[in-house]
Amino acid sequence: MAEALIERGIGATRALVIDAGGAIEAHFERDDGGPLAGTVHVARLAKILEPGRRGIMQLGAAEGLIEPLPYCPEGGLLRVEVTRAAISEAGRPRLAKLRNVEGDATREGEVSAGHSLAQRLEAAGYSITRVGGPGEDALEGHGWGELVAEAQTGHVPFPGGLLTISPTPAMTVIDIDGVGDPQELAETAATAVAAAVRRFDLTGSIGVDFPSLEGKAVRVRLGEILDALLPAPFERTAVNGFGFVQIVRPRLRPSLLEQVRAPGFAALELLRRAGRAAPGDRTLTAHPAVIAWLEARPELTNALARHLGGEVRLQADVALAISAGHAQ
Repeated sequence: MAEALIERGIGATRALVIDAGGAIEAHFERDDGGPLAGTVHVARLAKILEPGRRGIMQLGAAEGLIEPLPYCPEGGLLRVEVTRAAISEAGRPRLAKLRNVEGDATREGEVSAGHSLAQRLEAAGYSITRVGGPGEDALEGHGWGELVAEAQTGHVPFPGGLLTISPTPAMTVIDIDGVGDPQELAETAATAVAAAVRRFDLTGSIGVDFPSLEGKAVRVRLGEILDALLPAPFERTAVNGFGFVQIVRPRLRPSLLEQVRAPGFAALELLRRAGRAAPGDRTLTAHPAVIAWLEARPELTNALARHLGGEVRLQADVALAISAGHAQ
């Protein structure tokens, strides 16, 4: 049975699913990510964007996009369910998606929360191990840092080639480069693609650009490999003559690729590293953008100070890369 290592940290929960000694899934869930998929809320209609079509709902401190929009005046209450959590995109954050559901809508507030990361992994039937605290870093020991680096660059090597994974507003695109026989390269890449889809929790529309392949039987074989290895549920097109296939998986939350590129990720990782050291005072030194993000959220550094039993100071260093912060 696969084992899920779950670490509850300051501002976020991280998890790795381990099978046969290696990480097959990596997850990151922020405390400030807004309502989770499956959350039911009696929300207030803040703004009608298109009558009968779309509107903005206020769910406590968060907002969500409801579509379609039933009849409701601005300021009125509707009972809604979150069908997809909010997703951070460069220059255009995407609000949580909502749908109207039946039930009492007279009292504003959360009715029930969606399943958290830990609850989802438990429901998947994994053996659960809670990790964290001083001593051995279980996540890092199973490659957390390397997986984060792959998600940040989008570069995933496989025998004979390289996947380049690029999230875009329309779809996640996976490009394949390599050498050798095109059919062998494509079949090896198909195994790597399926593993990457699971490891980084890639969902929604995924476009994969394999090498151009001659012969229908070769393309059918490539589709069979994907069908056998992709995590369910999914749908896909046939592999066309140019080697392109589109995969569609239910979109419920941001992928790890989107999480690691969102504002604040580097700061949350810095808090994790700082919290693993011995108790006492800490100075967190990081890029000015990381320090500014932390300064705007003193509750996080206060939580670190309580955890360490000491004072936490922040220091900006423009020479540091965003991900190169350190604690002393």
